[in-house]
Amino acid sequence: MNFVKALMLTALVSGVALTTQLRASEGNQITPGLQSVEVMHSGDKVMITRSSDKDAKIPGSFAKVARHCPPFCIQPASVASGVETVAELEVLGYLKRIGNGDRKVMVIDSRTPEWIIRGTIPGSVNIPWNKINVDVQGTFEIAAEAEGLHDILTEQLGVQEVDGHLDFRNSKTLVLFCNGSWCPQSSSNIKTLLKLGYPAYKLKWYRGGMQDWVSLGLTTVNK
Repeated sequence: MNFVKALMLTALVSGVALTTQLRASEGNQITPGLQSVEVMHSGDKVMITRSSDKDAKIPGSFAKVARHCPPFCIQPASVASGVETVAELEVLGYLKRIGNGDRKVMVIDSRTPEWIIRGTIPGSVNIPWNKINVDVQGTFEIAAEAEGLHDILTEQLGVQEVDGHLDFRNSKTLVLFCNGSWCPQSSSNIKTLLKLGYPAYKLKWYRGGMQDWVSLGLTTVNK
């Protein structure tokens, strides 16, 4: 009986080892049930995966740990009341919705173009922080004085102009990010959008941004 039990245990251990080996050969999954997420980026299909290169390292642009504060101060966990702070799996969930044709969701890279060429999240749209972060008081007339802001709101974010006021009822759900937990660009944009009247529940903040994204080996693109 002891011999039979030992044989069964050996077979079980061998089976587990074989299963682990097979899984490893399939690549480094994002989660046990998620291998990849397909998105469109600048007209091209991009598959977001997790790197299986054991020698891969965080790119130099995001490896720096010393950041002068201000302006690069560590951000709080919550940017504003009612605005949800999200992490990588939630961002991937929104990207999957976009990839499936949901046009009511947008993932926004709030950084300036010189950072985009160092890598961005596939499926995101670049709206630089300095195109949104202007001095506004929450009225359409004042907001419209900012160059390009009115067009961003109405042409990209789904906001409508009704009788000289901003109507956010059909506005998109936005997921905003920038360089990392020390970067104030996306949080500043969220605060500006809230001043304008953007619903807090339609704003999501990926606090970890690019530094967390690349540290997990997730796919980036450079345009």
